Amino acid sequence: MNSPLVSVVLPVYNGAAYLASAVDCILKQTFADFELIVIIDGSTDASAALLAEIHDPRVIVVHQKNAGLAASLNRAIEMARGPYIARQDQDDISMPTRLACQFEFMETHPKCALLGTRAEIWVGDQKTERAHDHPVEDASLRFELLFNNPFVHSSVMLRKSSLDEVGLYATDSARQPPEDYELWSRIARHAMIANLPERMTIYREVPKSMSRVGRNPFLEKLVVISSENIAAILGLTGPSSVTGDIAAMTHSAYDCLSAKPDLKSMCDYVYKAGLRIHAGSGESDVLQRAEFRVKCLRHQYLVYRYKADWLRPFVRFTRTMKMRIKKYANYEAK
Repeated sequence: MNSPLVSVVLPVYNGAAYLASAVDCILKQTFADFELIVIIDGSTDASAALLAEIHDPRVIVVHQKNAGLAASLNRAIEMARGPYIARQDQDDISMPTRLACQFEFMETHPKCALLGTRAEIWVGDQKTERAHDHPVEDASLRFELLFNNPFVHSSVMLRKSSLDEVGLYATDSARQPPEDYELWSRIARHAMIANLPERMTIYREVPKSMSRVGRNPFLEKLVVISSENIAAILGLTGPSSVTGDIAAMTHSAYDCLSAKPDLKSMCDYVYKAGLRIHAGSGESDVLQRAEFRVKCLRHQYLVYRYKADWLRPFVRFTRTMKMRIKKYANYEAK
């Protein structure tokens, strides 16, 4: 059997509710040269029975004891025969041309190792007005990656050779979750990253999705990874109290702050990071993003300094009312 061009990896843990549509959306892709590797990660629901009804030679089903998301993904990637790895989640839907568009982009951009898409957001089966419209250009993504994850995990396509270089998903509990943010951070230090501008994925918010089971354990690790990313772009030997404070302040993780956060140093670091990325790309958008992040840091610092969390609902309400008044005034002017 010839090796496929794309290996789609789909870990499943008690995902019977939406699993049929998740598999079906891959089997109906306009790009047909793929294999779909499904890892049933100790599921106790009807997931296995649903998959047993699928008789498509491109679908490979593996059963294992529960090992978690990162370990399941790594097992699927190790089995993969294609030069490209595409993610699919048990709750989400890929638009019919997703794989074709991503494959074409990767073939014409050989320096790109990580490619996502924008995504609609649904709650259950209901479409919302919200979307994950992340940046698309390498420099903008590289800057945003310093602070958070600008990729929809179930939308990404990865170059397998890049994973051979930087390694797979971290399974060390000290490094994950968030396993996706941790891996993207490593990839971005070695290769180009991008998002397609089209919404080619439906990201479904459901109470029992794999990313939402149990408590939310990743905030402190998110801060650690963000701090490492900021230090790396600045050429530091490792994270410092300032990079840690930037990450902690960004995520309102005030328990992770140092004893005396230095606002000026934090703002200087963020702007220097923007300048470094801008110098390598020439994208003015990066400097605008840096200025915005500095403003956010100053706001977060005031909230922290004066313990003004109680003001947040009032600030949001005031901002919403201003937008509505402006919109109404523009409508009246017409």
